[in-house]
Amino acid sequence: MSVLIAIPARYASTRYPGKPLVPLTGASGNSQSLIERSWRAAMAVQGVDRVVVATDDDRIRDASEAFGAEVVMTSETCANGTERCAEAHEVLGGGFDIVVNLQGDAPLTPHWFIEDLVAGLRNAPDAGIATPVLRCDGDALNSLLNDRKHGRVGGTTAVFARDNSAMYFSKEVVPFTAETFGASDPTPVFHHVGVYAYRKDALAAYPTWNTGPLETLEGLEQLRFMENNHKVLCVEVEARGRQFWELNNPSDVPKLEEMMAAMGLD
Repeated sequence: MSVLIAIPARYASTRYPGKPLVPLTGASGNSQSLIERSWRAAMAVQGVDRVVVATDDDRIRDASEAFGAEVVMTSETCANGTERCAEAHEVLGGGFDIVVNLQGDAPLTPHWFIEDLVAGLRNAPDAGIATPVLRCDGDALNSLLNDRKHGRVGGTTAVFARDNSAMYFSKEVVPFTAETFGASDPTPVFHHVGVYAYRKDALAAYPTWNTGPLETLEGLEQLRFMENNHKVLCVEVEARGRQFWELNNPSDVPKLEEMMAAMGLD
């Protein structure tokens, strides 16, 4: 099955304008933009036929082409990354069996997250979309809770059934637990990793559906699949000692840089 990775990136983010071009400094002092680090993460994935940056902004296009990325220009009307990936896939001829949406704010995504994700979707013919989830340790859970305590929209959490089909995604921390955990203790909360793999028919159908109330309330694009009765498969991935976090707010920049320094990532 042929695989495309599309990295949707827009400049006009409501919460963080210009986010894709924000520089992140690695362990040795090397500075690269968020979009470049996300592209390099995509290029490290095995078994992928093509990697493109999908954007509607000339500044992101120019910066991406300068570091060697292939760019697909999409319209300004795309409501979210999934719609942008659908349009990019259509521009490219719509011939890939699986399209991976590696959102441009997740530069710490290890290659095995995506490799395991694609394998999970291949092995689940009843699912049109799959997405990774990572069990939180105490530190990660406390970071999520701290963001909500201070009114910041941080990471997303996922709840799923025994067959790994998603039950809900939320920017609140779910499920609720009153228990306290040590820094490295496993918790019952799963951090949703902002990557998606779609079968091409499900991706093509997505822009034809109206935005539902849950997607509107949470601002989470994957809920549109669930609101239209399409199974979303949650694929549990393993950190293997790697720290993971997305860049959602300006305050996340030093957090990501600290993580890169701790992991020795340049």
